[in-house]
Parts: sequence; C-alpha cells; structure tokens
Amino acid sequence: MAASGPAVEVKPRLLLWTLLVVYIFNFIDRQIVAILAEPISRDLGLSDSQLGLLTGLAFALFYATLGVPIARIADNGRTNRSRLIAVCVAVWSAMTALCGLAQNFWQLLIARIGVGVGEAGCTPTAHALIADSLPPEKRAGGIAFFGLGIPIGGLMGTLIGGGMAELLGWRAAFFVVGLPGLLLAVFVWFFLKDPRFVGAGGRAAPENAPPRLSMWSSLKALAASPAYCLVLSGASMVAFLSYGKGVWVLVYFQRSHGLSVGETALYVGVILGIAGIFGTWLGGWAADRFGKHDKRHMLTLPAWAMALAAPILFAGYWVDDWRLAIALLVLPTVANSAYYGPAYGAAQVLARPDTRAMAAAWMVFAQNLIGLGLGPLLFGALSDMLKPEYGAESVRHVLYFAAWAGLVPALLFWLGARALGRETSGKGLPDASVAHAK
Repeated sequence: MAASGPAVEVKPRLLLWTLLVVYIFNFIDRQIVAILAEPISRDLGLSDSQLGLLTGLAFALFYATLGVPIARIADNGRTNRSRLIAVCVAVWSAMTALCGLAQNFWQLLIARIGVGVGEAGCTPTAHALIADSLPPEKRAGGIAFFGLGIPIGGLMGTLIGGGMAELLGWRAAFFVVGLPGLLLAVFVWFFLKDPRFVGAGGRAAPENAPPRLSMWSSLKALAASPAYCLVLSGASMVAFLSYGKGVWVLVYFQRSHGLSVGETALYVGVILGIAGIFGTWLGGWAADRFGKHDKRHMLTLPAWAMALAAPILFAGYWVDDWRLAIALLVLPTVANSAYYGPAYGAAQVLARPDTRAMAAAWMVFAQNLIGLGLGPLLFGALSDMLKPEYGAESVRHVLYFAAWAGLVPALLFWLGARALGRETSGKGLPDASVAHAK
C-alpha cells in the first residue's frame, strides 16, 4: 500500500507508553469511586444498591453504548484517532472533577454518566492504533501492555482515593485525579501519532480509507465466528465478576475485617494491584509466546488459570484473618487478570483490518454492559437481600458466589481456544500493521 507522500514516523514504543498513560488515567477516574464508596455512602446517605448503580450501571450504560458508534468513527480511514482519544480524555477528566461537587445522589449520578460518555471512545480506538502499529505476532503483547493501565490505574486510584479521603475528604480526591487529565489531553493531541495519516498536510491517504461496514454488518460478521462469540462471552463474564469484586472486596475488608479506608487502600489495593499488573503482563506474554504457531494457545493460560483460582479465591473470602485473606487473594488475582491480552488479541486475529476498532468495541460493549453495568449493581442488590440474615457479613457471602462463578469464564475460554484453533488452522495472520506496510 503506497502512500501519496512521506510517511509520518510512528514510534511504537512512544505510542504504547502514551496509550498506557491514557489508560491509567482512564481507570483511575473510573475506579476511584470504589474506594470512596463507604465515605460517599455515609455523607450522602446512599444504600448499597445506589452504590452499585454509581459504580456500575450509571457509568457502563453510556460507556458501552457509545463505544460502538465512536469505534465506527475511529474505523473511518479519515478519522485522526489520536485526536479522537485526546477529546475523550478531556471530557472524562472534566466530569471526574465535577463528581467532587455533587451534593446528592442525582448530581453524582449525572457526573458519573459524563465520565462514561468521555471514556467510551478510548479502548476500541487505542486497540485499533496498536494493531495498526505492531506486526501481528506482537499484537497480543502490545494490547496487554496497554491493558496494564487497568491494574495500575486501579491501584493508583485506590491509593490516591484512600489517602485523599482520609486527609482532605472524598471530594478532594475527585479534583486531584480529574484535573491533571486535562493536561494529558493536550499532550495526546499534539504528540500521539496515528500511523495511517501520511503526507505533509496531515491527511490520510485515500487508499487508507476502505469502505466501512455498518455497525450491524460488523456485528453480523463477527457473530459468524464461534471463536469470537466464545471469547466475548468469557471476557464479559470475567468483567461481571471482576467489577463486582473490585468494588465489594474493598467494602468487605472494611466491614468484615474492620480496616479503615486508608488501610484498605494501602494493604488490599497495593498488594492486589501489583498482582493484577503481573497477571496482565503474563497473559500477553504467554499469548504471544505460545500462540505464535498455534493460535488456540493464546487462550490456554486464562482458561486453566481461572479454573485453578476458584477454590483459592473462596478460601480467601472464608478466613477471618485479614492478612491471610489478602495472601490467598494474590494468586487468583494474577490468574483472573491474565485474560486481557489473550482475549483482545484473539479478537484482532479474527477481525477484518477495517473493523479492528469495532471488534474491540463490541467486546467492550458486552464487557461493560454486563460486567461493569450489572456486576457492582447486582452484587450490591444481593448484599441488601442478605443483610437481614447476615448483617455486615452479607458482602462476604456474595463474594463466596463470585469465587465459584469463575469456573464459567474458564470453560468459555477453553471452548474459545478450541474454536480459535479451528478457525485459524491453515490460515495466515491478518495483514501487517499500517505502520509496517508503508
């Protein structure tokens, strides 16, 4: 594919590091409300169901729904995806800061919806940029590197949120994490390069703008792949459990083990955050290493690791010593974090080159509507249902269910691995990245 002018130089390392920082900010702003849930609840007089709505569905409904049309815009060969991301960063950062001004449930709900609107365009667009900047055999690792923003952002959000809540209150925490994002948006606008934009005028070459499928046509094409459907289902179940546990395990350590907000942030947030970082990296490394010659092995690690993690996770919620509980949760956290690079890497293997953002967007849609939207909300509602019988221990019993439910995505990834092997057997890898094709 020849360009009509001199190619804009795209440095994959700079692109990956910039996108990682963007995703860290993304998850700090998304997840900080989890560690602040208890002080917000006390201050505004919220129920567990309202907390579940704020930490889940209010954000996820708009985040997931808008992600698909924004991904269609990103797949347009004439869209500057880097600047699209910059606009998204500015919107979600400003709305995060506004959360600190909320005086009641409805004001906080509207601000959280605004965060979801801004963050909707980040992940699918970033995945498409990565796929266009790296050769096929390195895409899972590149996506996993980007995915490190999830545990790093979650860790930083927990630490900053917990620390600021104890020092200056929960409102200040939203200001501290939201306002710096506006500076990041300016940096992304000027320094993050879209590899398909060439020529002195900064315009995309005509041959880089293939005809696009409609949203429903892209979904129909992807739905024709059993492997994609199984991977999407497995990833959605992981998200349901992970987002539910992500909120309520922090509440659990405060209610059942008597830790303060700051202690929960320091001990639980740091230790499990580091475990999540390692697991995300490990999943991407394993997918590239073992899936290089046989694509089904891209999903081997998350399938087996999640199955082995279930009984250990149950034991971690069962014990009464909080130190032992944290220690038992480390290995399952590694195992449950290893899916990101393999799942989204497999989606890029199965997608057409002109539907890369859409392939990621439909997964993000399902993951967040089912996972982020329903996980915290249903966990909270179930906790409210169990309170008359178990009191403050209701969250612990909800987490028992979550531990054994991890066997479901393990089975889906195992079936997905077999389907991925069948669908890619004897086929070449997708086309080389745009950056490498010039």
